[in-house]
Amino acid sequence: MFQNRAVLIKAGSLLYRNANIRDLNGIKQCAQLYSSKSGETKLLTQLTQRIKTVGPITVADYMKEVLTNPVAGYYMRKDVFGSSGDFTTSPEISQMFGELLAVWVIYEWTQLGSPERLQVVELGPGRGTLADDMLRVFKQLQHVAKDAVSLHLVEVSPKMSAMQEAKLTGAATSEGSDAETNPNMDDIPYRTAISQTGVPVSWYTHISQVPKGFSCFIAHEFFDALPVHKFQKTDKGWREVMVDIDEGDGPHHLRFVLAPGPTIASKVFTKDNEKRDHVEICPQAGVITQEMAARIEADGGMGLIVDYGHDGTKTDTIRGFKKHALHDVLSEPGTADLTTDVDFSYIREMVQQRVCTFGPVNQNLFLQQMGIETRLKKLLTAQPEQHKDLISGYRMLMDPEQMGERFKMFSLMPKNRADGSPYNPAGFAIT
Repeated sequence: MFQNRAVLIKAGSLLYRNANIRDLNGIKQCAQLYSSKSGETKLLTQLTQRIKTVGPITVADYMKEVLTNPVAGYYMRKDVFGSSGDFTTSPEISQMFGELLAVWVIYEWTQLGSPERLQVVELGPGRGTLADDMLRVFKQLQHVAKDAVSLHLVEVSPKMSAMQEAKLTGAATSEGSDAETNPNMDDIPYRTAISQTGVPVSWYTHISQVPKGFSCFIAHEFFDALPVHKFQKTDKGWREVMVDIDEGDGPHHLRFVLAPGPTIASKVFTKDNEKRDHVEICPQAGVITQEMAARIEADGGMGLIVDYGHDGTKTDTIRGFKKHALHDVLSEPGTADLTTDVDFSYIREMVQQRVCTFGPVNQNLFLQQMGIETRLKKLLTAQPEQHKDLISGYRMLMDPEQMGERFKMFSLMPKNRADGSPYNPAGFAIT
């Protein structure tokens, strides 16, 4: 049975879970010997050549190459979602998830004065399932939204953007010219289409390319895949965790090591008053959320982040996933997903001068407050033949042991409503 990545998270430090990793202080060498190493990949060859030239690379650089290397990156070459991929997401589990997010968007848009234009901006749209479910609700609520909605997708993978276009327009993925299937990624936008519901859709490689205007930013399982720097507290101060070549007896061709001295990143991102002895910092998350906050402050709008994460309490969370199972982070780079828990306290710190933040709250609490039980009852009445799947999807989304409490909702809202009163978004009431 396929599972979501968050459901597979196990207790304990994954960085240290394998006997092959040399003690990061460089003192101990593991006693366990291996007769052979894990498989070699095209990306591994590139990485080892780079390390031989410049020395050990940061974990952030490693993650970036593994996930988005133009030639051999994990997200750049295939469909990684669903039962046939390596993991599945909430929108793939139940239509109710996307439908309720759409209701949230329209409700908050009306609470902010129903501006003439509503740009829905999704970061990392996956297969396009979430966007497709939301557009269907927008059409059903057209008496409220009218023609205000446009969809803007931030996607760096040509393969995934073609898949998203097919999903949203109803066209077969094999159709279209070479320019349509392999667009010029330097164009802004690099792809455009009209959805089956009549909404204009545009694709960009970065949030900064999206036109200015009142926007709702949606980031579902996006920030967990952004590269992180990892730092370990030692008796000599903070040291950055690096990735080096393993020419010893470990099972992989790469290994984790500590930088011998401070790095630029360790000087910039670590804090003297940090109580944890190991931290992960995602500078790219800070840049993107600051962009979101600046736009909300200047042009109006809101943001909704959905991900597994914590509020500044966890330490070592990096892990790999392949075929719905945990996969060693350093094994066969480019063939498996890499992910970390989102640090919502870091995001809050980055944006709190410009916007109000709410959460993180558990996904099941948010969906309950948005009326998932009512929606489930209506679907069971309208689609009795889908009873088993509807109930199964509901339980996956809501069960605390599955996705209900592992996934968190976090919102960015304007400092005040359109009428000047303090803001309190739907779905974030603490009971």
